[in-house]
Amino acid sequence: MELWTMANKAAVLGFIIVTSFLAHPTSEMDPWQILVYLLYLAMNLTILIVKKRNHKQLFMGLSIVFVVASTLVLDPLFVLLLPVHILELVFLAGTQRVVVFGCMLLPLFIVLPEWMPLYLLTAFLSFLLYRCGSMLTDKLRRLEAEREKMREDLQSLTRSLNESSEYFRQSTYTIQLEERNRLSQQIHDDVGHAVAGALIQMEASRLLMATDQDKASELLRNAIAISKEGLERIRVTLKDVKPRPEELGINRLRSFVDELSARETVTATLTFDGDIDVITPIQWKIIQQNATEAVTNALKYAKATVISLEVRVLNTFIKAVVTDNGAGAEKVVKGLGILGMEERAASAGGTVIVDGTRGFSVTTLLPYRNE
Repeated sequence: MELWTMANKAAVLGFIIVTSFLAHPTSEMDPWQILVYLLYLAMNLTILIVKKRNHKQLFMGLSIVFVVASTLVLDPLFVLLLPVHILELVFLAGTQRVVVFGCMLLPLFIVLPEWMPLYLLTAFLSFLLYRCGSMLTDKLRRLEAEREKMREDLQSLTRSLNESSEYFRQSTYTIQLEERNRLSQQIHDDVGHAVAGALIQMEASRLLMATDQDKASELLRNAIAISKEGLERIRVTLKDVKPRPEELGINRLRSFVDELSARETVTATLTFDGDIDVITPIQWKIIQQNATEAVTNALKYAKATVISLEVRVLNTFIKAVVTDNGAGAEKVVKGLGILGMEERAASAGGTVIVDGTRGFSVTTLLPYRNE
């Protein structure tokens, strides 16, 4: 607000100097008049520099006295500066707008009649400038408060995200420990007991081999049966623990889409349809690699903001499509990325179709046998 007031003073002072010069174009300017201008500038620059409120009020009061004295002694036009100074002083006191404008009319008794309209116009324009500056200052304060609140919210969200990431890491580690503990206990209870029983049976068979071969053979058969049962339990345990290939494939794509949405300024989605159990691990690998290459091209060249991934199992083909809403291209130039996708698909008997008419779409078609 101080800069607005200073600009107002400078404009009025410039008008006074030009008017005084035009009134006496042939005569040289009075040195005392130049000194008064310089003292006025120095006094108002001091108002702008000092920080304490009481010091500002002191220099504002001195400036008003200086302007009144200059008006009565040197030049009646100096009275045009009074509205700005009164406005500045009353504004610092925080008075209401109606009172401010009323205070600006108080010096009318020292204004010459011929300068009365000009004084009223100067007071009115200064008041309007004060109101505009006050509104802009309030708006800047609100924007600054909103910016500070947004900064605090961002810090809070960042802190929450870090805490969530730490919680996720700890939860993942805890789940892994629990799974390891469960597997260890299951191997101990099932496989360990079976192996221990088989060892006991074989040791007893060895001791009876010389005295009772029939009993030793029976113990040996029991040991073999127990070992087979333990081996079967190991196979069942590993089969239950190991995820199916199709679960790995679709979950890897889902993780890829979630990571893409979290790290990049795009919206990524994944949809799938059909019996995805028929997709082999090799085909999942081709789909994953081609999707990664297509998404990289969409982010790097197409400037896309929305990317969609779709996996659909048809009667004889597996269809994997990556589409975006980017710039697209009427003529698609096959670079190393597209050629690599085609080679990967061709290694499994498939093909790749690239379309750039509406954004970019990369379709990978892989054949399969429907048993």
